[in-house]
Amino acid sequence: MSYQKLQPGTSGAIAQLASMQAVVCHGPKDYRLETVDMPAIGPNELLISIAACGICASDCKCHSGAKMFWGGDGQPSWVKAPVIPGHEFFGYVEALGEGAGEHFGVEKGDRVIAEQIVPCGKCRFCASGKYWMCEVHNIFGFQRIVADGGMADYMRLPPTSRVHKIPDGISLEDAAIIEPLSCAIHTVNRGDIQLDDVVVIAGAGPLGLMMVQVAALKTPKKLIVIDLVPERLALAKQYGADVVINPKTENADAIVKGLTEGYGCDVYIETTGAPIGVTQGLDMIRKLGRFVEFSVFGSETSADWSIIGDRKELDVRGAHLGPYCYPVAIDLLARGLVTSQGIVTHGFPLTEWERAFALANSLDSIKVLLTPQPRS
Repeated sequence: MSYQKLQPGTSGAIAQLASMQAVVCHGPKDYRLETVDMPAIGPNELLISIAACGICASDCKCHSGAKMFWGGDGQPSWVKAPVIPGHEFFGYVEALGEGAGEHFGVEKGDRVIAEQIVPCGKCRFCASGKYWMCEVHNIFGFQRIVADGGMADYMRLPPTSRVHKIPDGISLEDAAIIEPLSCAIHTVNRGDIQLDDVVVIAGAGPLGLMMVQVAALKTPKKLIVIDLVPERLALAKQYGADVVINPKTENADAIVKGLTEGYGCDVYIETTGAPIGVTQGLDMIRKLGRFVEFSVFGSETSADWSIIGDRKELDVRGAHLGPYCYPVAIDLLARGLVTSQGIVTHGFPLTEWERAFALANSLDSIKVLLTPQPRS
C-alpha cells in the first residue's frame, strides 16, 4: 500500500475512486491524516466501509511511544509502520472477493465486525483453537498491509479474519463497543466469579465499566469498584456496583478488609494500567484468591512476588483479547443487558483525529469514537 500526504483542503470524502482518507501511524507521536490507496481485496476477503472506530488506551500508549509497542533495549518494534491504526471498528460490507460470501457467511450491505486479531491459522495455538494467542499475532491497527486498522474510510478483512454480523437493532454506539466488551467478558470469565465471591474491579475506564456490567450479571455477593474519578464511580454504581471507592480520599484496603472479616476480596480484576493497581491488589486479595490482570502497561511494574507464592498462593491469571466472546457481547447488547450509554462520550470525524486522540488520552472522556462514514 502506498501512502501519500493529504493536501490541505481535501474533504473527508474519498478524493478519487482509487483512494480514501485514513489516519496513518509513521512512528511514536508521528500520526498523519493522509490519502491512501483503497485496499485491494482478493479471494475470501472483504472490503468494509467503516461506520465507527473507537480509540483504545493501547492506541494512546502506542501513539506516545510505549516500549511494548515500539521496542527498545534490544527488543524489536512490534508495530510495523506505516500502518493505519484502529482495532475497535465495525462497518458495512462494500465488496466481496471471490468466495468471500460463503467463506464468511455475509452479503453486501451486512453490518459486520472482525475480531481484533488476524490469526495465522497454522501455529500450535491456532491449530488447537486458541487463536487469540496466535504466535504470529497480527492485530488490526498495528501491522501494515497484513492488518491495517479501522481509522479510515475503508478497510480490508483478510481470509483468516473472524467476522461476526451485527443485528440491525443495535445502535451505532453499542456496536462500537463490541470489541472492548468482548475483552471485558473474557476478563470477567477468567475471574471464575461465584455467587458468594467479593469481587473488586480496579479501574473504571471504558473496559472497567463494561466489566462492572458483566460482573454484575454474575451476581456476586458483593461487587466493589475502585477509581479516582467520581463521575466514573457514579456510573459504576449505576451499572451494578455495590460499593465504590475513591483511593484519593478513602483507604481502599481497609474498606475491602472491613467488608470481608479481614480476609480480603476473593477476586481482584486489575484494569487501571498503573503499577499501583497491581500492588494494591496483591495486598487486598485474600489467600488463595484469583487475581486477573488485563491492563496494557506503558511502563514496567514491580511487585513482591513472594506474596503470590509463599504468602498467599494466589491464582494469577492473564486476560488477552476477547476470544469466543463476540457472539456473547452482541447478544448482551441486543437484549439490553449491557449498554454503551454513559461510556461512549464523544465522536469525531477523521479530520479531527488529533482532537479525538487528545481527548481519549484525558480524564475528560470515557470512550471516544472516530466516525468516518456513520450510517443509521
